[in-house]
Amino acid sequence: MVALLVATAALAGSAGPTPAGAQAPPDPILFVHGWNGSASAWTTMIDRFAAAGVPRDRMLAISYDSNQSNATIANQVRDAVAGLLASTGAERVDVVTHSMGGLSSRYYLKNLGGTAHVDAWASLGGPNHGTNLAYACYPFSISCRDMVPTSSFLANLNAGDETPGPVHYGTFWSSCDEAINPDSSVLLEGAVNTGVGCLRHSALRTDAGVFELVRAFVA
Repeated sequence: MVALLVATAALAGSAGPTPAGAQAPPDPILFVHGWNGSASAWTTMIDRFAAAGVPRDRMLAISYDSNQSNATIANQVRDAVAGLLASTGAERVDVVTHSMGGLSSRYYLKNLGGTAHVDAWASLGGPNHGTNLAYACYPFSISCRDMVPTSSFLANLNAGDETPGPVHYGTFWSSCDEAINPDSSVLLEGAVNTGVGCLRHSALRTDAGVFELVRAFVA
């Protein structure tokens, strides 16, 4: 069962209708970490979103076991989205992902009905077309085998429309990303693809400039 890190002490109930003339609350945001990570990877970004006015009870980061296929993890993403929609009363969520988190969430969008529930999807340093680094963990990790550039998982995920449905897709890539090789793997046809300069892979989650770009994208 997916472990959930709620970015508040407790989830609030459904907020009910927005009064006439009042500003609608922002979409809830689901954060999906990368390979061998955890929900705590998002602490800095969640704090920044909270400081920018997003209520903490509308943000949720999940933890999952990386020793599973991305197709299996996608079911946990689906369940987390459903829980966040139920707890907030929202119609759609935004999904912000780092590294391998982009793959399970894309599988959810393409194959598990996620396009009906997601407004904006952002990939920070996602191996959307694979990374040569995955060969290092290939022998002992199913999810690493998914990330090999020639994997059947990626061939199926990228077949046809790489950005299906009405979802707003955005990718953010670095020219100095040591984990994604080649750097162009991050880009998706049909997405807003944004270069963020020279940043390390993990810095994509914590850099203030990247946060501002992501915040503007999902706003």
